[in-house]
Amino acid sequence: MRTYFVYILECADNSFYIGLTNNIKKRVLEHSTGYYTNSYTSKRLPIELLYKEIYNCPYNARNREVQLKGWSRAKKIALIENDFDLLPGLSKKVFKRRKGATLRYKNEFR
Repeated sequence: MRTYFVYILECADNSFYIGLTNNIKKRVLEHSTGYYTNSYTSKRLPIELLYKEIYNCPYNARNREVQLKGWSRAKKIALIENDFDLLPGLSKKVFKRRKGATLRYKNEFR
């Protein structure tokens, strides 16, 4: 049975890179050396591996990679720091009202 890794790297510009591999040591080495010269991380060296999850199913690993790529930076940091209590609150979208905007139907559901 193969093992798959979903991982988070931090780049020199403090951005995060999220990836999926079946050989974490080789893949991190490729990122670290700029093996793929036109890749996101090759232009942002050095990198550091901050987080990884292990999967036996490639489909589950791919779904998790896609999920993490959609998360906010704050939510990714909470995951990296194992601060799981923060994750639900960071999932809620906060909408800002435009200046001068009025609330339609504000009393309709009260």
